[in-house]
Amino acid sequence: MTGGYLDDTRAGYDATAAAYADRFHHWLDRKPVELAVLQAFAGLVGAGGHILDVGCGTGATTALFARHGARVTGIDLSPNMIGEARRRNPQLDFRVGAMAHLDVDDGSSDGLCAWYSVIHVPDDDLDAVFAEFHRVLRPGGLLLLAFQVGDRPRILDEAFGTTVSLVFHRRTPEQIVAAARRHGFTPYVDMVREPDDDGLESTPQAFLIVRRSTAF
Repeated sequence: MTGGYLDDTRAGYDATAAAYADRFHHWLDRKPVELAVLQAFAGLVGAGGHILDVGCGTGATTALFARHGARVTGIDLSPNMIGEARRRNPQLDFRVGAMAHLDVDDGSSDGLCAWYSVIHVPDDDLDAVFAEFHRVLRPGGLLLLAFQVGDRPRILDEAFGTTVSLVFHRRTPEQIVAAARRHGFTPYVDMVREPDDDGLESTPQAFLIVRRSTAF
């Protein structure tokens, strides 16, 4: 497994965490399609179910799941982003961690949300991430993924006036579904919407829900 992308991603979000939180923590308030997808996922998992929110950022999605009755744990690679999440949601559980090495027991979660977080994982490391998602989900558990659709990455060397080295891997739903199938997931929801005209999006956005196999 390559490690450079982890260091670069952590450093980029650590350096921009405060500015990112100020701009995007309430971003979902203006995104009815995304809210509907997240609420539907919470409903599928069910009240009282445990959701891992992997790549939770400022905890906006984590808090939404909690409001819908889930037991939820937010995990992010960036300590500074976890600091922002704890400051905004002090009642919730947030931890620093990497999605390919989650510090949770086998089969301990009913749902896992990777909301715009596998976008930073290179192709060579994607299988290890899906294998870990399969490990931590119970048989029949659900995985929600959101990502930008495309066939080439976006490379960002500046954000909020700060130098960063971030790569956003754009993929097709077919590529993500194929990776999920290789690790014992079957598709349940496959949805793509066109870019909004808010100046922030240049590609379609994909939302997938896949189900873990019922056998270990």
